[in-house]
Amino acid sequence: MEKESRDEIEIDLKELFFVLIDKVWIIVFAGIICALSAGIFTKILLKPVYESTTKIYVINRQDTEKFTTYSDLQTGTQLTRDYQVLVKSRPVTEQVISDLSLNMTHEELSNAITVNTPTDTRILEITVKYSDPYIAKKLADSIGEVSSQRMVSIMEMEKANIVEPGNIPTGPSSPNFLNNVLIGGAAGIILSIFVILLIYLLDDTIKKSEDIEKYLGLTTLGTIPIEESIVESKKVRAALKRAYKKGYKGGISNASY
Repeated sequence: MEKESRDEIEIDLKELFFVLIDKVWIIVFAGIICALSAGIFTKILLKPVYESTTKIYVINRQDTEKFTTYSDLQTGTQLTRDYQVLVKSRPVTEQVISDLSLNMTHEELSNAITVNTPTDTRILEITVKYSDPYIAKKLADSIGEVSSQRMVSIMEMEKANIVEPGNIPTGPSSPNFLNNVLIGGAAGIILSIFVILLIYLLDDTIKKSEDIEKYLGLTTLGTIPIEESIVESKKVRAALKRAYKKGYKGGISNASY
């Protein structure tokens, strides 16, 4: 019994495979259409965003008359989270907006800023995202300078040096055109496969003599083939047309017994 069940599942999977092979042109077409749609959507409707990054080296000596000690380095590392909060604070963002005369709010600029600290360093990487590459650089530089001054003032530290000014991005960081095209194509292929299989599984009509034996438990004695040339002849088509006008709602197919 278990073996028969396994065989039945194997036959069903094989049928599904051949159904997909038979409709492979639909799957490929759907993938191409969705990929092109995703590409057009990315190019026309999505706004490119550029990133510029500046780096700050935080110096916090406990004794300004001595060299930097291990204790200084450890303290500086522990305070990096405080620095991250300070960079995105309202006084910093509002001063930057005022200095550059930008039409932005504190929340908008704060959301455009990303602060990262490389492991075991006291360097802050401040990345700014903006739709204009040159303004993105200006924002990064301005945020670096203003936040450095705030760190020295608020944290009572020695100084914070700009290690690297903001760069002028040569290309947008997002959206990723190629990535979106690939995702669109994959989505089209998966969706078309799902629809094809769904239509096939929901279709319970009898298509061949094997279906009669499988679903009705009846044995077919034979089939009467119909030649396509006869069915497509003008005489037969004219007769069908007259029959349809009189109320006939059937069709022509292989007759099974």
